Amino acid sequence: MKEGIKAMADACVLRIHPNDNVLVALQDLKAGEHIVYTGETFVLLDDVAVKHKFFTEDLSVGSEVKMYGVLVGRTVQDVKAGQWMNTTNVKHAAEPYFFRPSAYRWSPPDVSRFEERTFMGYHRSDGRVGTANYWLFVPTVFCENRNLDVIREALHHELGYAVADKYRMKTRMLRELVKEGKNIEAADLSIHEAMVPVDRLFKNVDGIKFLNHQGGCGGTREDAAVLGKLLAAYANHPNVAGITILSLGCQNLQVRDLLAELDALRPAFDKPVLVFEQQRIGSEEELITEAIRKTFIGLVEADKIIRKPAPLSELTIGVKCGGSDGFSGITANPAVGYCADLLVALGGKVLLAEFPELCGAEQNLIDRTIDEAAAHKFIRLMREYSDAAERVGSGFHMNPSPGNIRDGLITDAIKSNGAAKKGGTSPVVDVLDYTEQATKKGLNLVCTPGNDVEATTGKAASGATLILFTTGLGTPTGNPVCPVIKVATNSQLARRMEDIIDIDCGRIVTGDSTIEQMGEEILEYCIRAASGEVIPKAVQLNQDDFIPWKRGVSL
Repeated sequence: MKEGIKAMADACVLRIHPNDNVLVALQDLKAGEHIVYTGETFVLLDDVAVKHKFFTEDLSVGSEVKMYGVLVGRTVQDVKAGQWMNTTNVKHAAEPYFFRPSAYRWSPPDVSRFEERTFMGYHRSDGRVGTANYWLFVPTVFCENRNLDVIREALHHELGYAVADKYRMKTRMLRELVKEGKNIEAADLSIHEAMVPVDRLFKNVDGIKFLNHQGGCGGTREDAAVLGKLLAAYANHPNVAGITILSLGCQNLQVRDLLAELDALRPAFDKPVLVFEQQRIGSEEELITEAIRKTFIGLVEADKIIRKPAPLSELTIGVKCGGSDGFSGITANPAVGYCADLLVALGGKVLLAEFPELCGAEQNLIDRTIDEAAAHKFIRLMREYSDAAERVGSGFHMNPSPGNIRDGLITDAIKSNGAAKKGGTSPVVDVLDYTEQATKKGLNLVCTPGNDVEATTGKAASGATLILFTTGLGTPTGNPVCPVIKVATNSQLARRMEDIIDIDCGRIVTGDSTIEQMGEEILEYCIRAASGEVIPKAVQLNQDDFIPWKRGVSL
């Protein structure tokens, strides 16, 4: 892999693994071109767009297509060397997986430059260290979403957490122009950042977050029970200082059930928990007024918590990809994977999730799992999830989106083997079901969908205090309690959507940076973000996405 990546700056194509029978285009290629790569010459039979692949040998129907050194598809037509690989001539295929005794050996990267480093975090009474200090509003049922919206608007605008003020100013400008009868088509709506005042009252409270959702009642009792575990995990998160719970009163997810889940998660829970039940209180105005008043008292106390030094071993980083492209498994994902290896070597935790996007990479992960029971748990969760998806007329093979396919990820196994690179190469220490807490240092596998928001929601529930999110197409996804850092796979995206991208891994394609150098740069950014020295773009935008997973109906 490293030798191939090193050659990228001097070539227009890349073979990721010596056993691959396809080459990746690093730039747009035209039919008739002669491509010379490592002593071989290939004549292109089709145009091949950047990030797409072409065959290096003639293959008959049913032949194996290999990429990353593993099976990623089978031909459904006879194909020729130099022909473009696409959804017409290749369909998804992956090797079966099973447990087998394995003596996996790992060579940790050199971490000498990071060994004495610390980050400035929020120390909680249970020994964990947060990277942010948030107050959390939790509804037990969707009926309270409107009340949360009213409270959010009041608190965010009055306490300095709002991010929409500049758009309110633009709207005001347009309103005045309409009142004056002027043309608004060519109106200058430029707003300088200095024109938008920011006066945050509570300097040590990084945000007030709201977990609006569509559950808590009307669905199955299982849905309500899982939601209770999820909300309890968020309340217990090390980035959370206190919680305000809003309940209607008659819903499936009762307050007592949520508090019981919280007690089961942490019997010595000592964060302030404020509960307001609308049917018991009476009027909406009284409910909202008291919720704001009591929360204010809690915010005054939360503001007294300050950042203090903590070793890097206290970091828990979730790794995620979304809006993936044909460079994801070549640039950003391996770079994040190297960062993950650095953190594991330093004694930290890494969470790799998105089980539908591990399809085809299962055997490698199983062979790396150091505990046999955990390996069997992974196999069971993968098979149960796959079966559930197929029962509703879907399947892991249907995971790639139109955008993924358009940018070269034409089978789930191609997408998945590239996605798995985010987890690095360290041993797997544990396998967690949805909402289970990560307690072991090292690489943990977490069962979540591949869906961007459902996956980040699940990672935060398992304890991620930062999330590294790679993207090739661009996505604004964030999380209410866990800062999300966006890592671009290509420099064009980093330039085009600079308002959502934090780190550019496109320099790997041009040869200006190696995977290892980018991995170290990513870890440096994580240290700064964990210390509050730099605010990731998703956090700046209040991109607080939260979607609980209804099992078996989402990829």
